[in-house]
Amino acid sequence: MRRDIQKDAVPVLCASCEGRNKGICSTLDCEQFVELARTSRKSAAASGAALLGEAERIDRYATILSGVVKLTKTLSDGRQQIVGLQFAPDFLGRPYRSESTLNAEAATEVVLCSFPKDAVERMMQESPELERQLYRQALDELDEAREWMVMLGRKTASEKIASLLVMFARHAASSDTTGRNSARFDLPLSRADIADFLGLTIETVSRQLTRLRNDKIICIENNRLIIVPDLRRLNARAGN
Repeated sequence: MRRDIQKDAVPVLCASCEGRNKGICSTLDCEQFVELARTSRKSAAASGAALLGEAERIDRYATILSGVVKLTKTLSDGRQQIVGLQFAPDFLGRPYRSESTLNAEAATEVVLCSFPKDAVERMMQESPELERQLYRQALDELDEAREWMVMLGRKTASEKIASLLVMFARHAASSDTTGRNSARFDLPLSRADIADFLGLTIETVSRQLTRLRNDKIICIENNRLIIVPDLRRLNARAGN
């Protein structure tokens, strides 16, 4: 598969895009990349912005270039439950489905690059590597969902909070790894969202974060920046 895409064939929008060598774009050959790039649309959304509604017709898919997206399900009485999080360079959307079964909301400021649904699905048929990329992401999400089933059913409040921070350290696009066993990232969820995601109260979330800070497992700056000096200690607290 050729990777020597001619510079003059690449749209200006894509030439300096960090996602060009990540996610689905990295799986395409020269002609496919240029074709998809010409139909791409880059957009930004503020934290809290609705990106996709449940039962909304799907006509475009997207790659998350930066930020975190929150996936939720709505109950019959209007309550919502967070069922997943997506990070750069995840693919946002469910191939071969005409309507969304989830709500997608920007948990942080996000930048997306979207593509026509029909073009992506056609390229999936033409590109085994693209299909494998999306298959791997689906399997990763399945593995993560199984881990969260164990976490929600068996882990203590302290282990739940630590497990969530481990996931952020591993996946968050804003993560800035400062060493092999350390990490720093902005907390992408509010304490209320964390409580909702983990089935805890806001008070319990705040108390457990304070405990982790007092035990010097994490540092918290400006109420959002999380610094993990030793990821092994955080993993141990998570019960991993």
